[in-house]
Amino acid sequence: MLTLSQRQRIFVMAALAVVMMSAGCSQIEPFEPFDSSDFLRDIYEKRLDEDQVEGVEIPFELSEEIRAMVEESIRPAQDEERRTEQIQEFIFDQIGLQYSLSPTFNANDTYYGRRGNCLSFVNLFVGVARELRLNPFYVEVTDHNRWNYRNGMVVSQGHIVAGMRVDGKLQTFDFLPYRPKAYKEFNPIDDVTAAAHFYNNLAAEALIAGDTDSALTFVKVATKIAPEFDKALNNLGVTLARLGRIEEALDVYREGLEIDPQNVAILSNMVRAYQQTGRNESATEVLSRLGGLRHTNPFFFIYQGELALASGDLDRALESMKKAFRRDSEIPEVHVGLVKVYLALGEIDTARHHVGRALKLDATHLEALKLAALLRERAAELGE
Repeated sequence: MLTLSQRQRIFVMAALAVVMMSAGCSQIEPFEPFDSSDFLRDIYEKRLDEDQVEGVEIPFELSEEIRAMVEESIRPAQDEERRTEQIQEFIFDQIGLQYSLSPTFNANDTYYGRRGNCLSFVNLFVGVARELRLNPFYVEVTDHNRWNYRNGMVVSQGHIVAGMRVDGKLQTFDFLPYRPKAYKEFNPIDDVTAAAHFYNNLAAEALIAGDTDSALTFVKVATKIAPEFDKALNNLGVTLARLGRIEEALDVYREGLEIDPQNVAILSNMVRAYQQTGRNESATEVLSRLGGLRHTNPFFFIYQGELALASGDLDRALESMKKAFRRDSEIPEVHVGLVKVYLALGEIDTARHHVGRALKLDATHLEALKLAALLRERAAELGE
């Protein structure tokens, strides 16, 4: 009886014989990787309007110049583990990539600008890795799911990392490649959904900057590329609401809730939309649905605090803002929320402390700057 190792050797030899016979006496052609760029272009052609297709980007596609630079700079090692190290050395050492919260860049702009956020890094990583005939993919990490709260509405973004099987083991790669990870959920996504994330990020950044026209352009691309992408549907609703198209926004929110009935961002924005149109009973009904959900994101509690503050319930406002603080004390919006409540309570010194914390975290935060100016005026009036 043959041993396991003998059977394995015979299997390998037989497989090689089949390959050699199919190739004849000629040299075996090198493996050609799947052209995902052409695949994504085909999706764009099918799902986008004609005027949208022109100028739409493949987030991970490398220019010919960068491809030549990769070929010149990296002599791929045979070992996959070493090849992944070569990619990171190319990005962090040779290019010297620096972290920048926004804007989100495609692979080319990340390379030429030498900066970018997490999704920008992943776009470049995926492009370079595929150039080296590896098979990276995008991964949405829901543990780092992000919201931004602006002007009473919750804007949705997601945290994306790169994933890849290296010597048979599944690994992730992000802007902090050597820091241990503790992701609660790990959701590999295809290139189509990744492209939708890219355009949704651009839309979210435009919304935060107050550029609703650009936001609408970007988010429409995201929702047409991936019609069931709930984060993009939320941001489409927010954009329509900002443009005064409240009924259209509500229709989009309902569509999003059919996909994810417990989407906190969408439910929160529905409350705001109903309040804006005077439908307080509907707002209360949605609020009760929100109350039954388990919340971990600080922006939900900031939102609840804003609602309580607007209604004059300062105790509930303070408790909500403190809950937000306990979940994440390192985002400026938490401190801005506390400043508003402490101002309403007349606790000026505490308000000053939190506005200082907010500006230390983000010196350009417009709302924090306005509150700091207000506190200076208050101090001048009091002769302090």
